[in-house]
Amino acid sequence: MQGDPMDGAEKQLFSVRLIPHRSLSRANFRILLIVFSTACVFTALPFLVLGAWPVAGFMGLDIALFYFAFRANYRDARAYEDVTVTPIELHISKVSPQGKQADWRFNPSWVRIEREDHEEYGTRSVAVMSRGRRLEVGAFLGPEAKADLATDLSKALAEARRGPRFDA
Repeated sequence: MQGDPMDGAEKQLFSVRLIPHRSLSRANFRILLIVFSTACVFTALPFLVLGAWPVAGFMGLDIALFYFAFRANYRDARAYEDVTVTPIELHISKVSPQGKQADWRFNPSWVRIEREDHEEYGTRSVAVMSRGRRLEVGAFLGPEAKADLATDLSKALAEARRGPRFDA
């Protein structure tokens, strides 16, 4: 059947959505914010009693900065990257925290993976190179995740270079 998504040329050899890791869930953040705020209030109370009221204002500023820093952190976590390899195309789509999307398409035959490793820190970067263009992939990932991405993407590109399979 023509146009079948599982056709040999359109079959996905590799597909992954890369998202930034956040170690603190929103519910746990609320708990942390309550604990931090309570500690700030109890720390500021003696200063208020002694008449050093500006200290209480700065403690309130600490709470506000703490909240807005985490809010920015969670906003940045909305970014993601989609990487898809088929026998005829490598498609990379990056979506910013604001929702802006940028797409790149490469021929797998012309692509190579550039991996920068450091003996102490592990994999520092993974980039796709094609015809003089370089595109870093998964910059927000940790060293182990970058290493796994480089390995899996290399395997998928090697499979794509063998060409589409039109098995029945």
